Amino acid sequence: MSSAAPNPPERSATEVVVVFTTVANAEDAQRVARHLVQQRLAACVQIDAPIRSVYCWKGETQEETEYRLSAKTTRGRLPELRHSLEKVHPYDVPEILALPVIDGNEAYLQWVADEVA
Repeated sequence: MSSAAPNPPERSATEVVVVFTTVANAEDAQRVARHLVQQRLAACVQIDAPIRSVYCWKGETQEETEYRLSAKTTRGRLPELRHSLEKVHPYDVPEILALPVIDGNEAYLQWVADEVA
């Protein structure tokens, strides 16, 4: 007889995704966040306090202060958000990563879907 707790039931994926990007300064962060929300491509964009990024660019190790943006949208709006973000982003090669939301507060998830519909 096993004393391990049973596995929790699998949760289904939602249509909500979180898109991450980074920019070099607070002004760009605010500009990009406002653009995505005003265009109804994201229901909400959170701007994290300065973070420190270490990465390789053109063969050189770089260390920079950046601001991370977390945009909440739906899978259906993701292609348009990505295209728009590529146009307004100040970097030549912007980080644009979309991660699926597997579960969450149903009212919040519905709000996100409604805001970007």
